[in-house]
Amino acid sequence: ISTFGGNPVTSVAARATIEVIEEENLIENAHVVGAYFRAKLEELQARHRLIGDVRGMGLMQALELVKDRATKEPAPEATNELLERARENGLLIGKGGLYGNVVRIAPMLNIAKSDVDEALCILDKSLSEVSV
Repeated sequence: ISTFGGNPVTSVAARATIEVIEEENLIENAHVVGAYFRAKLEELQARHRLIGDVRGMGLMQALELVKDRATKEPAPEATNELLERARENGLLIGKGGLYGNVVRIAPMLNIAKSDVDEALCILDKSLSEVSV
């Protein structure tokens, strides 16, 4: 038994959230723009040897940064530098992973392809500025 279960305010908020998800087609947008985002991240991987792996689902994507693609040795220092360069360039991204070498990117569900393009331009520039 919980005094928080079935609270009318949270129930109304949950229903309003579901309505927005449905009305704005956020699930479809996450699927379509997420696939576009993933393809563009894979293009970045082809240009930057620091990116050892691209993974994720929908709009929640991750880049694993490595010192060497063959050995997959984690690059936590480069990850920290990338986060700082990206922040300086106007893009806020997160970090995770067991070794602190995974860049997490999880934009809002209503993001447009044009916003993805802008973010990827900043990410590309920031990756170019990281000393390897």
